[in-house]
This record gives sequence, structure tokens and C-alpha cells, in this order.
Amino acid sequence: MPDPESAETTPAPPLRRGYTTGACAAAAAAGAATLLITGERLPAVEIDLPAGFRHTFELTGWQHTGSYTASCATVKDAGDDPDATHLAWIEAAVSWRDQPGVEIDGGRGVGRVTKPGLPVGVGEAAINPVPRRMIQEAVTAVLEEHGAARGLRVVISVPEGESIALKTLNPRLGILGGISILGTRGVVTPFSTEAYKASVVQAISVAAAAGNRQIVLTTGGSSEKYAIAMFAELPEEAFIQMGEYVGFSLEHAKAYGLRKVTFVGMAGKFSKVAQGAMLIHSKNAPVDFGFLASVAAGAGASPEQVQEIAAANTASQVVDMMTEAGNHIFFEQLCRHACEQSLAHMNGGMIVEMVLITMKGRVLGRAEIHG
Repeated sequence: MPDPESAETTPAPPLRRGYTTGACAAAAAAGAATLLITGERLPAVEIDLPAGFRHTFELTGWQHTGSYTASCATVKDAGDDPDATHLAWIEAAVSWRDQPGVEIDGGRGVGRVTKPGLPVGVGEAAINPVPRRMIQEAVTAVLEEHGAARGLRVVISVPEGESIALKTLNPRLGILGGISILGTRGVVTPFSTEAYKASVVQAISVAAAAGNRQIVLTTGGSSEKYAIAMFAELPEEAFIQMGEYVGFSLEHAKAYGLRKVTFVGMAGKFSKVAQGAMLIHSKNAPVDFGFLASVAAGAGASPEQVQEIAAANTASQVVDMMTEAGNHIFFEQLCRHACEQSLAHMNGGMIVEMVLITMKGRVLGRAEIHG
């Protein structure tokens, strides 16, 4: 029988990295180009990644139609990241063109951009700049290796892309008909904070480019559902799930010229903003019950209630205490503190609104401050 103590101290195995849709598309394009030029069905192809190393991708699904078109595919491996595109079939079809160079487009399952604010223009296939460059470099290398004088047209397809896209924020961002071909390094780092933050910036950019002057930031899907009902007059791109990155989201909202930021969420998370935390993960910012007790005292709570709050174990306990006491001023003061801390973080220049809600969406408190 294993020793429970040793089991507790055994470090978890490292998370396995994966590879981006952009890297997969480039590999499939290189394989298809080789098939078209030489007729050879490569079992795998090695390409350079922007991360600074080479990786070998297994290929499958070869098709060769006469001497004019060829295609092959690779199956995306996202490693241990919970990626919606894990195991997706990423296909590249290539055909000759009279002009030199490489032309790139998207086919079935690759979305089309319909809103400004993204790194790809309206009307174009949602293949981001770095993946485009990777595809171009991979195909150009094959053309040069075999001395081909003509250029190639490359069409990237993801047969299940349209259904996969429904699990992403693509429709809200105006990317319709499929997924985006993404990746700046070619590598998927499991649970990457940088990838999440990049998605927040992209969402803010789209909201600003659409002419929005206000965005609504939430920590996740539950609070966003209530926020959408609360601010039904705002378009869908105005709602952004920022996760725990409060300060980061505020900074980018200001940089993109937005006039007003509204936060909607639970008191437990946003009480941390009220105490000055701009990264509200539990590891980075524990709830300060002494601070909550001082807010309660300022809101007219009894000395006994203040003592109970100072000795509480969870923020939900405090919410229940103040709700049962009917102390609405406590929640309004908490909102005001959160607005003030947000404005201080950005050195003003915006309107910040805070709406605290229960798990069922009932409003506990609300405040707005012009900075």
C-alpha cells in the first residue's frame, strides 16, 4: 500500500505543451506543397517555430488531384491545455498560381472577420499575422528546395471549425463561420496567462473599434449572464470576461480610449478590488477581513457585527451577515472603495462603475465615480 505522506509530497508531472493551429496549418501547407511538386506523401514534416526551435508534425489525409492541386492535414495536439481545438483536423490545400509568391486564404471552418479591431482586416480569413508568416515561410522553403518557378495558393480548412467556434468567443468578436488560426510562438503553454490576457486585449480592441464608449467586465460566465440582462442596451462585444486581471483590463480600456468601465460580479472577488488588489486570484489576494470589518463599521454595523466580520472565514459569510442585517450601505461603500481603487490604479481619466450581485444575480450594491 503506498505511503500517503510520500504521495502528498510527490511533485506532479509537468504539464505537456501543445502546438498552435498556426503551426499545424504551416506544417500541413508544407506537406501539401511537397505532395504537389514531387508527388511524395511525407509521413511527417519538420518546421521552424517562432518559439525558437523546430518541431516535427505528423501528416495525414493526403490527396493529389492531377498536377494542379494537392492537400494534406495534421491533427492538432494542444498538450494538456483545455483547448477547444484539441484534436482538430487542420488541412491545407495548395494549387499552382501563375504569379510568384504565396497567396493564403481560409476555407471551410476558418472564420471570416466581420468587425474591425482585430489584427486581420474585415472580410479576410481569420488567419492571424504570425500564422500567415509561418505558412508563407514553410511553403516558400519547399518551393525553393525544389526550384519551382511559380507561386502557390494555400487554403487552410478546419472541417469541424464551425461547430468548434461555438465554444469560443469568435461570434462575439465578429469572426463568423469558423475558428481563428492563431499563435504567436507556435507553442501552446497549458493554462497560459499570456494567452488569456491576449484574448482580453483583443476583446477590448474589438469593442473600441466598434465605437463602444463603455465596456462591462466580469470574472466569468455566470456574472456575465446577469450583466448582459442588466445592460441589455449594450451590444454583445461590450461584454468581456476579464478573469482575475482587473488592473490589466483597466489599463487597456483606458489605452483604447474607452470612457466607462462597469464591473459586475460577486462581493467575494470584488471586495479584493475594494482593498486595492488589481489581480484577484486567491493566491495573489486573500480576502482582508479586517478591511471588511472597517467598511462595516463605517456603514453603521454594530460592534458585535464588526467583530463577527473580522473573525469570518469566507467573504460569503460576510455577505450573508450584512444581507440579513439589511445593511445596504455596506455594499454601496464596498462598491465606492472598488471604484476609487480602480481610478487610482489608472490615474483617473475614466468613469468606473461597480455592481455587486449575489450568486442568483440580485443586486447588492452599486456605485459610480467619475475620474
